[in-house]
This record gives sequence, C-alpha cells and structure tokens, in this order.
Amino acid sequence: MEALAPHSLSAARPPLARYQRLYPLRAHPEQDRLRNSAARFRVVPAGRRSGKTELAKRKIIVEALSTIGWPDPRFFAGAPTRDQAKAIYWNDLKAMVPRTLVADKSESNLTLTLRNGAEICVVGMDRPERIEGRPWNGGVLDEYANMKEGAWGENVRPALSDRKGWCWLIGVPEGRNHYYDLWKYARSGADPEWDGFHWLSRDILDVDEVEAARRQLDPLVFEQEYEGSFVNFEGRAYYPFQEDTHCRPLLYNPDAPLILCFDFNVEPGVCAVIQEQTLPGQYELSAQGLPRLDRPITGTGVIGEVHIPQNSNTEAVCNKVLADWGLHRGQVRCYGDATGGARGTAKVQGSDWDIIRSTLRPAFRDRLAIRVPAANPPERSRINAMNTRLRTGDGAVHMLVDAAKAPNVVKDLEGVRTLKGGSGEIDKAATPKLTHVSDAIGYYVVREFPVVKRTATNSPLSI
Repeated sequence: MEALAPHSLSAARPPLARYQRLYPLRAHPEQDRLRNSAARFRVVPAGRRSGKTELAKRKIIVEALSTIGWPDPRFFAGAPTRDQAKAIYWNDLKAMVPRTLVADKSESNLTLTLRNGAEICVVGMDRPERIEGRPWNGGVLDEYANMKEGAWGENVRPALSDRKGWCWLIGVPEGRNHYYDLWKYARSGADPEWDGFHWLSRDILDVDEVEAARRQLDPLVFEQEYEGSFVNFEGRAYYPFQEDTHCRPLLYNPDAPLILCFDFNVEPGVCAVIQEQTLPGQYELSAQGLPRLDRPITGTGVIGEVHIPQNSNTEAVCNKVLADWGLHRGQVRCYGDATGGARGTAKVQGSDWDIIRSTLRPAFRDRLAIRVPAANPPERSRINAMNTRLRTGDGAVHMLVDAAKAPNVVKDLEGVRTLKGGSGEIDKAATPKLTHVSDAIGYYVVREFPVVKRTATNSPLSI
C-alpha cells in the first residue's frame, strides 16, 4: 500500500507528531502521472505494497480539505468488506488529519467530520447500497476486483452524478473479471473522463524482497500479485490470441460475401459478422520466419458483432443485423449451431434457423445462404480449427478482429477457459457470459477451415 522513501517508517514518522504520518514517498513517474491526471475516473491495477492505497488516502484528505462550492463535501474510502475498509483506512485517515481540523468522529459509523463541513466515510462494499442515498464528491474503491460486479454501475456511479464526483478504482487484479473490463475501458482512450495507471511492486519495494516472493509463488500468482497483471489462471481455450497481434481496424466491402455466425442464447444474444479479406500487416513467412511483403495473407476478418446482453431472442438478433447490415449488396452466408431449435426462441416460434431465414430473406432474397451442418463437430475440433486460424505452426496469422467494432469477440477470445482437469473442453460454468460469440465463429471456421478433412456429418442441410 505504501510507496516508502528509502528510510525506515519510524524515522519518517515521529510518534508524537500525528500530522507527520504524511512521510515522504519515493519518486515514481507513473504515480506522478496518477496524482496530476485530470481524469475523473482512474483505474489503478498495481502490484502489492507499491503505494496505490497510500496515494488514495492522501487524495481523499487533500480533496476533503480543499473542495469548495459545497457546504458538505462528502468522500468515501471503500473496500470489499467493512472490516477490510476499517483495517486499511480508518486509523490512517484519522492520523493524517490534524486534530485541530476535526470537528467530530464516529467510531461506530467510521466517519470523520472536518471543521470545514467535509465528511470522510469508511465503507464496506459487501453491501454496496451503503453508498446510496446521499451524493458524493468523490472516493476510492480499494481491492475493487473483489467487489460485486454490479457495485460500480448500479450503486457507486449513480451516487457520484449529482456532484460530478471522482473515483479511483484501485487494487490487485483478480483474473479477468469486471475490474479487467474497466481497466480496458480506461486504457482505450475512448472516454476522456477515464484513464488507467499501472506499475510493478519492484518499482517501489526492495528488489530482494520481490525476488524472494518470485521464488515462492506460482508464476501466474506472482504476475498478478507483484506485477499487477490480469492473469487467466485456467488454460485459455484460444491461447494464440493476443490483442496486440490480432486486433486491427478492418475494412468492410459491401459487395463481398458477408458471413453471419450465430449461437442461440437469451443472455446474451449474439452474432459475429465476418468477411474474408486481405489482412492488414499480415504476410506469409519465409523459411527463416521473415515476412514476405509480396505475399499478403487473405484471411478471416471479424468486422462487427451483435451483442444483446439480456432478454434476447433470435428475431431480435436478426433485426439488429438488418439495422446494421441490411443494405449489404453481396452474398450473405449464415453459419452456427446445428442444434438451433432445441432452446430459446424455438420453443414458441419454430426452429431458430427458420426464424433466421424468414427474418433475413426479405432483405437479402436469393443472396441469402444458410450453411448448417447436420450435426455439430466435436468441441475440440472447433477449438483446434480456431487456434490454427489464429496462428499456424509457422507463426502466420489468418484471423484478425476489429476490436472497436467487435469488443465482445475480443473478450471471448481472451477470456474463455478450458475445463480444469478435462481434455480441452470449454468450461462454460467458469465464464457463463462468455463462450457464445466465439462458439458462433468456431462453427464457421471449423466448417470452412477444418484442421482435418470434413466427414459426412458436416454436409450442409438444405434450409
């Protein structure tokens, strides 16, 4: 939590001078960037004991003492439980504010009231509704990865709206959960109110201490705890996928075949939109592994998606396809789950493939083709085909994703995991909101680019 100067804590903090709890910090450029940032919302995944909580405490104190324009500015310091919040923040916040500036303090409510009218409240987020009811000027959510997924959007963010309050979301990552999603959003540059900050424990802690931890911990645990990395602890199903390699802005050709990939589900309803195209920056490789610039690769480009998070059905997905792609002039080819009709919309309206045909054909007419196998291929075959398309043995890439237009495809390819102890099957229970759109793409890839030759069970139905 604390970025210490190269002095002992006792030397930096004389016991009789409480205000000197604000001991000097070691200089660090990323921490300076955090302090000086104009971003309203700042996401800070960083290594253990590297200063993020100490900086957050100081931010709260400075804001409480200096905010003007409100008779009662209010600030919170939140952690996953009340006991955690109290242990991390309460005593330090009391020690950081000179007694002469404190009007009142409530040990039962964990609230400091300052003489300028400001309040500082220490809050447990095991009950996120504690934040609701009164407006806030700002605050910190510490160990945010361990908080409930909906706490930010449903409880905290609305409570900051009245006063356009700020928030830091800090802590060590915990796999690729909702914290990872906010980190990616903050770092995307898409929203000027957000920014992300990251540094390693070794930037602040003694190097020998960090290396001792490295020797003791599993490599993935070390990456998460001391390097602040968002790590998937189970095996990734689509392990060749790397955002830096596989994400590029892609072109759309209104006259080339448009591939629609379906997986039938209610939450979410999905469809991936694909075109085969010349992939930007991808070339065949020579025997020495060097790109042959005269041989660009034609491959699979994911140029868009439909993603309806809740209460979806096949007709709603098709209507969104029509809204976004209904003026397409070329052929339209549909791929997907052969079991369409066993669940979802089919329970009341007939086969999902019947619904797709009846909804899309009026727009695309005889340019529409539905290419559904008689039965789905084995799951492992689908995953193998996807991974081979993502990167072949010689290192060539044959699939790219436009991350701006298909963010949930990126999420799937990064986050879908295999079953622990299994033989490569996807763990549907581990990431229930994932798997669907990558499954949809897989049905197309395994049909058109199989690792092994097709069998009779893969012959198309006439629909």
